[in-house]
Amino acid sequence: MIVPLRDEFLLISGTRSFLLAVKANALFALRIVTADKEYSQTIEPTDLIVVSAPEGGALEPAIMLAEFVRIYRMPLIVLPKEHPGSKRFSYLVSVGPRITTSCTIRRGTHPEQHLVCSSDELAGTTIKVHPEGVEVTGLPATATHRYVKYQMLTDLS
Repeated sequence: MIVPLRDEFLLISGTRSFLLAVKANALFALRIVTADKEYSQTIEPTDLIVVSAPEGGALEPAIMLAEFVRIYRMPLIVLPKEHPGSKRFSYLVSVGPRITTSCTIRRGTHPEQHLVCSSDELAGTTIKVHPEGVEVTGLPATATHRYVKYQMLTDLS
C-alpha cells in the first residue's frame, strides 16, 4: 500500500498497539549512544522516524518522541542486551529510509536503525520511503491507518 505523507503523522493501529511514522524533513546527524560508544547516522529529509508502541498507550508521548528526534535532534540511547531497564521502554524509535518491525528483539537494545521492536500483531510490517510518500507492506488485515495532525510549540517567547 502506498500512502501519501508530507508533514503529517501516519498512525498505523492494531487492536492493542500502534506505529507512528513521520518524515524527517531535514538533513541532520542522528547520534546513537551505546554503552561503549557514540556514532552518527546521516538522516536525509525523506527518511522516516517511526515510533513503535508495542503495548499501545497514549499517542502524545509517541508524537513527542518523534519530534524530539526530528526537531530537537535528541540522540537515541541503545542499552546492552541484558540491561534490566530495556523492558521498561513503552515507546521505541527507529530512523531511516526503511524500517521493519519485529517482536523477537529486546526493547531498546537494537542499534541498527532498520529495525524496531513491535507487538506480535504488527511484527513484519515494513514502512519504506516512496516517491509518493511511504510504502507499507506486511500490514495485517486487522490494522488500520489514518493521518494525525500535530504541531509542537517551538518558541515560547
